[in-house]
Amino acid sequence: MCDKRKRQCVCLRQVYKSCLDGLLPSYQAFYRVCSRLTKHQSTLLSGQDKQLRVALAGMDVSVPHVAVVSLAVCCRALKLCKVPAAVLHAFDDIRLQPASQVVLGLPEHILAPHAQPSPNPVQLQMTTPFPVTLPECALPADFNKQHGLLAKPYKHLVHRAVLEQHMGEFKSFSTNPFQLNRKGIAHGSRTWQNSEKQVYLFLGYCHHYQQVSQPTLQLFLSSPLIAQYVSFHIAAGHSQLYIRNFLSCARCVLRWWQSKPGGNHPSFVEGLEWLQTLGLQVADQLPRPSKDPKGLADAGKWMSAPRLVHLIHGAELQSQDQMQQQGVTVETSRDMHDAALAAMTFSHLPPVRLSCIRSLVVPAYTGPCLHPDCKEPSCEGNRLSITSESPLLMHIQLPHHKNARKWGKAVIEFDVPSDLAQLLHTYLGAPRKALLEHHLLIGDTCPYVFMDMHGRGFVAAAVLTLYWQKWLVSRGGVPMNPSMCRQVFVDERQSNSATAGPSNQGAAMVMGHSVKQWDKWYDMQYHPRLAQNAVDGMQSWRAAMLQSHPPAAPDLTLSSALHCGHVLVSDSEESRYQSCCSDSDIDIDLD
Repeated sequence: MCDKRKRQCVCLRQVYKSCLDGLLPSYQAFYRVCSRLTKHQSTLLSGQDKQLRVALAGMDVSVPHVAVVSLAVCCRALKLCKVPAAVLHAFDDIRLQPASQVVLGLPEHILAPHAQPSPNPVQLQMTTPFPVTLPECALPADFNKQHGLLAKPYKHLVHRAVLEQHMGEFKSFSTNPFQLNRKGIAHGSRTWQNSEKQVYLFLGYCHHYQQVSQPTLQLFLSSPLIAQYVSFHIAAGHSQLYIRNFLSCARCVLRWWQSKPGGNHPSFVEGLEWLQTLGLQVADQLPRPSKDPKGLADAGKWMSAPRLVHLIHGAELQSQDQMQQQGVTVETSRDMHDAALAAMTFSHLPPVRLSCIRSLVVPAYTGPCLHPDCKEPSCEGNRLSITSESPLLMHIQLPHHKNARKWGKAVIEFDVPSDLAQLLHTYLGAPRKALLEHHLLIGDTCPYVFMDMHGRGFVAAAVLTLYWQKWLVSRGGVPMNPSMCRQVFVDERQSNSATAGPSNQGAAMVMGHSVKQWDKWYDMQYHPRLAQNAVDGMQSWRAAMLQSHPPAAPDLTLSSALHCGHVLVSDSEESRYQSCCSDSDIDIDLD
């Protein structure tokens, strides 16, 4: 590029600060309009006239991925965004003076926290003052639910090394068993995965919708961005639990920044209190939606317990008949696999947690425990074992479940019912071997009992959910989430028409929680059922009251001498004088 062209290219960074101070939404709208006018192109655009380089916060001028737009496009975008007239005059000056260094940009108090990504920024503090209310937010025209930073490749980011270093340090801070400058215990693998997901979603939002060119964890130091992100979730109709999970993750990131050198700034303490207040008010203003079986059934997301049991039982019988008639093929093996998976999820057992089903290993596996958080050298993991071949006896032990830490590492274990044991034993033979030979390369294997369509274990919960829903629809059911089977089971066990079955306490133990959690989370008919039972019981109580013989009424007749407003007393008893009027008399003469 010639020197003249370099002089004609000016970076939108710091021009007429007094005019732009506080106009962050206008700047963002300006960049969006520029993108639409240039059809979202990120390479050098053709232009015969003077050019302007549209640069976001802190992006280096030499980065080739920044769009270059003509002055005409900039002026049209500024007029559409209704920016002050002084800014338009600035562009007129640029037209007349190509070598001018007058440029546009973000205000310093908003740009400072993330202007220049660095592993250890010099000024480590949050932006103040903190927003006192959430800004109004409307979903952008290019809204995409998959807005996370990992939804699209981010290798073009110039400072991706800084982001990777931040994530590595934050992971070590959160997951180290002994981190004495961290509040609370270490994050487990699943908790860290959720935190990592929340971080990348927030950074992706800042990158795609706030035009932050190089997102790093320094963005969590900007309270205006956090407030705008919460408003974005509210506009998208996301649940309060989803938003509160992000705010909890943001507090963890702030505590990590506090642990770094220079992290003792008072703004961090204020920021943690601000995030906690925001979370409490989000929970209050966005209540959890009430669910009931009838509403879920109308929405096509609920099946009654009898219908679900009959559907799974029919799949078991059909898979066994097809295996006998057609022999061991990939299709018949997959049908038996699906029937065994469904039988493990519901019908034969109290609904075990899906995480336990996904991590269940086959009896032939002899390697170490596959749970990422296990530190016991002798642990065998969540295992299905065969204790006897004749008669056939199978045993399941689940040392790794959600409440293992709260229960003092108590193991959930039980013998498998005979019908389910026979189905699992048949599947673990030739059918499972046929699936492994079809999906995997020679020498590869899968240690888990159940596998996806590629011969791999259901490591991600979302994969098992989609797999189950597609299978359920193929069998004539509804696309119900497999975790909803736990609500279906509890709804039947707690109903007034519950059939004979396991004890509630024992079933709750296999499900990995307690009966109290049934009432709080799983029993969606808990309050209306108790209220109706109370009203129904009142009718028999009323009838019993009517049939009983009332006691004789006392004689309350007063003599004419005493039928007055006051009690007659003698002069000697004047000190003990009392009024016989009730407290409700408002016309009493206090004199």
